[in-house]
Amino acid sequence: MTALGFLYPGHSAEDDYPRIEQLLGGDIRVDVVHTDIGVDAHRVDALLRMGSAERLAAGVEELRMAGADSVVWACTSGSFVYGWDGAHEQIRALARAAGLPASSTSFAFVHAAREIGVRRVAVGATYPEDVAQLFREFLVAGGLEVASVTPSGVVTAAEVGMWTRAEVLALASAADRADAEAVLLPDTALHTVAWIPALEDALGKPVLTANQVSAWEALRLADRRVNAPTLGALFTKEPVIQA
Repeated sequence: MTALGFLYPGHSAEDDYPRIEQLLGGDIRVDVVHTDIGVDAHRVDALLRMGSAERLAAGVEELRMAGADSVVWACTSGSFVYGWDGAHEQIRALARAAGLPASSTSFAFVHAAREIGVRRVAVGATYPEDVAQLFREFLVAGGLEVASVTPSGVVTAAEVGMWTRAEVLALASAADRADAEAVLLPDTALHTVAWIPALEDALGKPVLTANQVSAWEALRLADRRVNAPTLGALFTKEPVIQA
């Protein structure tokens, strides 16, 4: 049994994770511990507090006691808002506190893009413009080219968590660009897991979403590979051999 541990801020789209567990099947267990979201706002000050070492450390003991093999801070904005170097320090502190391999959703996006061999991406963000541009900067620091960023201006995770399938499809379609090799949908508050095949069919290219890449990253840290076509191209393509 491989146990994947996730620290998830508040309550919005956490029901994506039991669905992921079902789709992975076999001997994979998914454990989710909720962290204190504080002020629910896609504002830089609120996001920095949400991703603080103290708030993350408060949840790791439960995951460790549950026997987690890896831990992922399942939050995109609460990691990239620290910048590339600051986000590295965030997960180093998390790994020390947990005594486990650790990462975050922001790094998961970069690693997942490399895994499927894409370099140029388009971003459909739920965030306001200023926060969405910080994600662009993070991706560029990770070696990706960003064709475009389409912000939605949504302030709270609670609102994002209520988006429908049609709204998610509309966001992905609006974000897509002909020269983008994949479309990225950050925000773990956004339900996407049930709709990844539909998203990829509609766009004709890989779609990477926050909860999907978080699960893949946790598996990567645990040295597991699972073929799960219903979780999209990321879970079916052979890894790209880096030169």
